[in-house]
Amino acid sequence: MKPVGPIPDGYTSLDGELSVGGIKASQIVDQHGSPVFVYSRSLLDQRMAELKQAMPEQLDIHYAMKANPFAPLLKHMVSAADGIDIASGGELVMALAAGARHISFAGPGKRDEELRAAIEAGVTINLESPTECDRALRIGSECGVAPVLAIRVNPDFDLKGSGMKMGGGAKQFGMDIELVAGEMEKILKAGAKWRGFHIFAGSQALKADAIIETQIQTLELAGRLAEEAGAAPEHVNLGGGFGIPYFPGDEPLDITKIGAALGERLSNLPDILKNTRFAIELGRYLVGEAGVYLTRVIDRKVSRGETFLVTDGGLHHQLAASGNFGTVVKRNYPAAIASKFDDKPEETVSIVGCLCTPLDRLSDNAEMPRAEVGDIVAIFCAGAYGATASPANFLGQGPAAEILVG
Repeated sequence: MKPVGPIPDGYTSLDGELSVGGIKASQIVDQHGSPVFVYSRSLLDQRMAELKQAMPEQLDIHYAMKANPFAPLLKHMVSAADGIDIASGGELVMALAAGARHISFAGPGKRDEELRAAIEAGVTINLESPTECDRALRIGSECGVAPVLAIRVNPDFDLKGSGMKMGGGAKQFGMDIELVAGEMEKILKAGAKWRGFHIFAGSQALKADAIIETQIQTLELAGRLAEEAGAAPEHVNLGGGFGIPYFPGDEPLDITKIGAALGERLSNLPDILKNTRFAIELGRYLVGEAGVYLTRVIDRKVSRGETFLVTDGGLHHQLAASGNFGTVVKRNYPAAIASKFDDKPEETVSIVGCLCTPLDRLSDNAEMPRAEVGDIVAIFCAGAYGATASPANFLGQGPAAEILVG
């Protein structure tokens, strides 16, 4: 038997069923079909409120919309966050449609048409290379618009214990430190609007001390680079890295400790950073635990002594939960039988999808209440990197429904 990860706080039962936003899982599936991603507005608000209370007042909180660009959810996050961070021209269109006004654009390989659209919209472009800088300056000149430019820095450190390292060593992200001063000089001489730095060292960390150490190093690096170039940055994006507990044994991140340490550092900045505005960029931390994936059991079978619950969902919607989105060792996401949410476990089952591949396993040998055909399975921590990071059209299955509830 393999345990499942911890079910996030905030989920309750109604008449013995999982309830999301005060609506029973069965009612949601009856109305919207199965499978369906369900996002809770109240849990989104709760997470943002807790974060703002823990973080220093002078810190902005940006939403990295790559985590979940579902239009109703994005519109809600535009109103809740201080800025929206995008990673493509397509996301720019969606962010503008959602009413976003404070937008920054990071990511390697920006096409000329994406740079042009961002420049014309007044978006801050986080430059990933000297050649991207040259192209942005050229396009700005052609448009007759002074581009708003920041430099994404590839730091000489990484975020210890992070699930995905974005800095340190050779990376496709950002400019190496020794290139920064020269590119800043180029930007300033060209008459562009220099915004500052974007320094992102890693993501999905659960150790507060590791994030604190990285933020200290990031602030020191920003000050050093500004001194070398002789120009105070208007804005510094400190990156993110805040993780959420997916697996057995994972503990929630201590954001109070992080906020206290960051507040102390921001109150003791070098002179060149005294008037700088700072931000953190978060995606899954803001939305991941506010989402749940519901899928109906369509078959129950036993093979060589192992019981399988076969659902109409699977890795085509939940690639990460299946262990095929960068996970080295398959571990079980938080999961439950939504239609029997209050029942105690009584059997060991594997929850699998409907695809013709042995990779399509949502939960391996997990203890669950007994489920029958027609029961509903819930996969939690589904608010980030589910619907848009999974191969929805694999085998012609198509996308799951998505809804935002109260």
